[in-house]
Amino acid sequence: MITENLRSLYNRDLNKLKTEIESYQNENVIWKTDKNISNSAGNLCLHLVGNLNNYIGAELGKTGYIRNRELEFSLKDVPKAELIEKLTATITMVNDVLSKLTAEDLEKEYPLVVFEDTMTTGYFLIHLLTHLDYHLGQINYHRRLLDI
Repeated sequence: MITENLRSLYNRDLNKLKTEIESYQNENVIWKTDKNISNSAGNLCLHLVGNLNNYIGAELGKTGYIRNRELEFSLKDVPKAELIEKLTATITMVNDVLSKLTAEDLEKEYPLVVFEDTMTTGYFLIHLLTHLDYHLGQINYHRRLLDI
């Protein structure tokens, strides 16, 4: 039951992220920063794709994904269509991996120590969802503020 709830929430919010990126009227604005806005929507999108593909895909799904976190913030001008393709692939990956997890898997210790101490897989999946939502809100605000 909880894995289905997690899948539903990840699908909802990753699709909202996809809609946000699609909603930019001016593609160049996706990469714009301004005053105290240090991360563009494009870089936040790449960061979320990298984060989920690393922690869910590579660690739980054994997808072989290799993360380059630095590029998530340094790449610029990736076409909007490519960002959407990356998001679509990430949605598929998250669904595939989460569909294979059992309630017992969620109670197991997450394979990496990401913070200062160990945690369950379920706890970390909830953390990753809140991280996604934090940046989704930033992207929504970025779009409404700068894509005028």
